[in-house]
Amino acid sequence: MNSARKKQLKAQAHSLKPVIIVGQSGLTESVLKEIEITLDTHELIKIKIRAEKEVRNQIRDQVIANTHSELIQTIGQIIVIYRKKPND
Repeated sequence: MNSARKKQLKAQAHSLKPVIIVGQSGLTESVLKEIEITLDTHELIKIKIRAEKEVRNQIRDQVIANTHSELIQTIGQIIVIYRKKPND
């Protein structure tokens, strides 16, 4: 993804609210399934990860790897990820 497209997605994400919150239980299978469903519907989503920085970074990397999405932005506990909708 080129930097112009990433900048455009950051601007789009600015007004979004986090649709998924990863809490104390961490990244569970059900949370991953919910992220998959949400990405299939919306393409661009915000996820709030409530954990310490090291754990937050590990969860972020797991989410990106498991969902085959791209990291657009990280701000504190919020990550913005993007995955193109699958063709119907």
